[in-house]
Amino acid sequence: MPEPAAASRLRLPGLCFLLQILNILLFAVFVRYSPESSPGRCPPQLNCSRGHQDSLFQQPRFRDVHIQVLLSFGLLLAFLGRYGPGSAATSILSVAFAIQWAVLIQGIFFFSLNGKIYVGAQSMVRADFCTAAVLISIGALLGRVNPVQMLLLALLEVTLCTLNEFILLSLMGVSDSGRSLTVHTFGAYFGLTVSRVLHQPLKDKRKRDERQDVGHQADALAVLGTVYLWIFWPSFASAATVQGSAESWAVLNTCFSLAASAVATFILSPVLFEESAPRMVRIQDAALAAMAVMGMAGEMLATPFGALIAGFLVGLISPLGFRFLTPVLRARLKIQDTCGVHNVHGLPGILGALLGTLLTLLASADVFGDRLELVFPLVAQGSRTVTDQALVQLAALPLTLLLATLGGCLTG
Repeated sequence: MPEPAAASRLRLPGLCFLLQILNILLFAVFVRYSPESSPGRCPPQLNCSRGHQDSLFQQPRFRDVHIQVLLSFGLLLAFLGRYGPGSAATSILSVAFAIQWAVLIQGIFFFSLNGKIYVGAQSMVRADFCTAAVLISIGALLGRVNPVQMLLLALLEVTLCTLNEFILLSLMGVSDSGRSLTVHTFGAYFGLTVSRVLHQPLKDKRKRDERQDVGHQADALAVLGTVYLWIFWPSFASAATVQGSAESWAVLNTCFSLAASAVATFILSPVLFEESAPRMVRIQDAALAAMAVMGMAGEMLATPFGALIAGFLVGLISPLGFRFLTPVLRARLKIQDTCGVHNVHGLPGILGALLGTLLTLLASADVFGDRLELVFPLVAQGSRTVTDQALVQLAALPLTLLLATLGGCLTG
């Protein structure tokens, strides 16, 4: 029998009420602010001295990370004509819940001590990273899942994303400050796997028709999204780097990659799609791809021309993916990728991981200088050779893909 309209209408409010009460209770029992005391009184595991926390809160990049998650990613989910306003609203709902849940789950793995979770600027930035992965996954499912399902997806994905991050960054010692693997790759293939599990032939045909209903609304929103990406993503890419010269490398390399990728889009899009100039949506896709490829390599590239080459190549690969790979995913693998996250997050994230592995092999004190200790502390300390670190970086890619696909199957 069909579900009564009143019961259907109350599912979302009911789930929101239950999840918010759960978060409030868990925060009341476990979450505390980091002690703002001298380093001698603050446990070193928390890295929570007043100077460190205050400086991070005062930096523009802390604010930029929040703007990036809410505006840049939020606008990406509002381009479908039929779902635009609703998608923007539910993306804010997903962000509001995911940040709270991520603070709790991230705190268990990274910021817990004596049964309590101590939150500060670092924990909020990490929560934003997890939230970005959730929004990337939702991009693959846009128009095919309702707000209740989005909340359940966020509940599970934040947990698995944090587990992946803990294994890679803490246990394996992988360098991925800009999150090519833990945000872009994980979020893309998590969402694509959920999309495959949810495949329904009759409904998917209708959704493909709706996918074409983007019109001028898509370009208008893409203008805003692209501008925000160019302004705020360098801060996002460097938010997890240790303050110092490694941060400047990540910022500058991201800017160079963005520029080269945009030019590449103007080269290839008119050839592939028979248009005199690429639509703004394609330029936005190029910006996303350029940032994904710089996630791991941004703090490792020692020369600006390397960032230009990486951005240019990924700017060519992304439209090629839309032209040739997306139809294969839809027809052969039964994966409906609404926002094309495979081409703007998945493939560039994989390429970024491979580029990071190659750059790790070239890491040395002569090339990196003082940056070596910031980017590869185990190598600088002599605990690992450069070859060992490169193998660890490479092993992180299949592990991330495995966790993302298994988690996507479970969630789907």
